[in-house]
Amino acid sequence: MIELLVLLKLNSTKSSAKMTKKITTNVSFLRGSHPCNDLEIKLIHCDHLHVDPSVKLDKEKDEGNVEYKLRLSPPSEERIEELATQLNYRINEGGGEAFYELGVSDDGQPVGLTDQEAEEAFKVLYKICKKIGASYMVLRKERARRGYVFEVLIRKSVDVPPVMINVVLLGNVDAGKSTLKGVLVSGQLDDGDGAAMSWVARYPHELKMRRSSSVSIHILGFDERGRCINDSFRYNEPEIYLRSSKIVNLIDLAGHYRYLRTTLRGVLGSLPDYALLVVGGNAGPIGSFKEHLGIAIVLGIPIAVVVTKVDMAPRKVLERTLKDLIRIMKLPGINRIPVIVKNKGDAVLAARYVKHGRLTPVFLVSNVTGRGLELLKFFMNALPPRIPWQERMKESFLCYIDQKFDVSGVGLVVSGLVEYGSVSEGDKVLIGPLDDGSFRSVRIRSIQVNRMPVSRVIAGEMAGFALKGIEESRVRRGMVLLGSGADVRAVWRFKARIRVLHHPTTIRVGYEPVVHIHTIRQTCKIVRSSKPFLRTGDVAEVVFRFLKRPEYIKEGDVFIFREGTTRGLGKVLETSL
Repeated sequence: MIELLVLLKLNSTKSSAKMTKKITTNVSFLRGSHPCNDLEIKLIHCDHLHVDPSVKLDKEKDEGNVEYKLRLSPPSEERIEELATQLNYRINEGGGEAFYELGVSDDGQPVGLTDQEAEEAFKVLYKICKKIGASYMVLRKERARRGYVFEVLIRKSVDVPPVMINVVLLGNVDAGKSTLKGVLVSGQLDDGDGAAMSWVARYPHELKMRRSSSVSIHILGFDERGRCINDSFRYNEPEIYLRSSKIVNLIDLAGHYRYLRTTLRGVLGSLPDYALLVVGGNAGPIGSFKEHLGIAIVLGIPIAVVVTKVDMAPRKVLERTLKDLIRIMKLPGINRIPVIVKNKGDAVLAARYVKHGRLTPVFLVSNVTGRGLELLKFFMNALPPRIPWQERMKESFLCYIDQKFDVSGVGLVVSGLVEYGSVSEGDKVLIGPLDDGSFRSVRIRSIQVNRMPVSRVIAGEMAGFALKGIEESRVRRGMVLLGSGADVRAVWRFKARIRVLHHPTTIRVGYEPVVHIHTIRQTCKIVRSSKPFLRTGDVAEVVFRFLKRPEYIKEGDVFIFREGTTRGLGKVLETSL
């Protein structure tokens, strides 16, 4: 039996004992502390989670989407209104979702509720949710000092559009990314001979080669009770969109080195909330696994690992795969704490704290037998949005074009992620920059989200736009759609702070790597550098110049540059050069 793995590296000193207690509280949360003095890799049995009375949560914060309630006794109508306003604030802070910790005091002490108090509390919670058009689901019930502590997920159920998060699937070729996505979105198990991949593949050659070569997006929907919509009927995006209160955009990316540029475009162009790093249980972390892990880490994307093919991997091989994963997660610069998710309690804890970056949940699944798939779905249903789309909605409309189509009877259609603001059908927007750096005004004829016509689209949604006013031949990937009032300056040169992640020799002025920013991919030349020579690990401020055409970029944009085996990360500091 493979136990829950908690990776810690501490010394058995007095100061480390204090750190052990702190990490146990922060990582194990409501599990209680474990008497471990000298921890390197510790196997901890956690078949039943419980609340240790000595464990205390952090004090409740005024900001954020987590609310502590020691009790919810039948209040007056005025108090109901106050609680509804408070809950609505928490939901807005969480982008459409909030967590209630019932039976926990404001200072973080898990006191608990008796059965009668719990019954009263949920009656009150129902009234509060009804006031603001929300619903709740109990994620966990754990024994505490004088009763039970309840962790409740509350989600807006009447708002349109639903809560959305973007999850990219990374990993080596043949790890089972497309098969995993096919099984999740179709609600049907794989036959072991590529049936699940055939449901989500975009091109015939991908089926023939059993290898994804493009960016493929499918949706996984959940209703207000946390039930997976995809399991109810044959995959139909408009129907899933309409029935769901939460949607997970599963973005499948190519795993072969040959398609690395496509993978980078998929990651940088979709602003993912999380990454699922898929590993074949029979092969282990090989090939492009480390490359994809490095991409997620340098971009600050929280990671969950999914080990597939556990039905065909012998026990010793699977154990070796897990040990290799732990070893890699311990490497300097990665420094993650992997935890094998064994039950729903583990999944809830992982979903709550994975966004902080240190905790890395590990799921063991089989796409043929179905083992572990329900836990993975439960985890994704509980994942909170990480990117503050509500704040981004206040900005002017911005969407980077990822794909373009010439649709018969419709004309030019472009698609991409709305990164800022909102736009409605019939609005006039700017598209550009064209090759000469200019922008052109176009009208949005219609909008579709998940193949469903909508009248308005907001930040965080992936949409398709039918445009009028420009020829299809003049539009390319990497251009932007901008709302009125936006800065429309095209950029030839930009200043950036870069870190060289790997280079076999040295980089100097005149070096010409390929730069990936959002959906932009273009060769740039270093025309100025704060250091004459740059090697692996060096940090410097440089000035890049686009070689072919100007692009639309902004200060603060993060990018990756590459050339051969060279990899580097950068951040735009200045564009007015």
